[in-house]
Parts: sequence; C-alpha cells; structure tokens
Amino acid sequence: MRIVITVIKNLLISALPLVLGFAAGYVFSHTRASCGSMVGPLFAAKCHGRLLQYQMQFQTFGTALGCVLVALIGVVRELRARRAVQSRASSQGDAL
Repeated sequence: MRIVITVIKNLLISALPLVLGFAAGYVFSHTRASCGSMVGPLFAAKCHGRLLQYQMQFQTFGTALGCVLVALIGVVRELRARRAVQSRASSQGDAL
C-alpha cells in the first residue's frame, strides 16, 4: 500500500508542469477579447495568429514554471529522505 501511495504522489508531481502549462493557456485565452472587437474585421486574421503565438508563449512559460516547481519539490523531498536515513543511522549507531 505504501508503494502505491508513493507512485501516486510521484505521478501527481510529474503532471504538475503539464497542468500549469494548460492552466496558463486557459487563463490567457479567457482573459483576452476577440480579435474582431480589438482591431476590426480587416486585421482580425493577423491578430488571431499573434494571439495564438502569445498563448503558446504563456503555455511554455507555465510549463517552465512547473518544471522549476517540480525540481524544487524534488530537492526538498530528497533532503528530507537523506535526513531521515542519517537520523536512523545515527540512532542505530548510538544503540550499539
């Protein structure tokens, strides 16, 4: 059971960049007005392409932020595990 919980935790942590990338794209697409209302019907096609480029950049930055966040979480988890192993080793050494 403990192994299953560990696997689920690792899967959730590894999915974090994907979730943050999608969230950034979703927030960008729902906070912008339509191209036709911003520039008129003549330049709406060009505006739409530009908005898609910006949305891809937002998704990329969201994914990069997620990767940094996952790296920090991994470092913290590794340090906690290392401290636990060291404390177990020192307590066993004291018992001898």
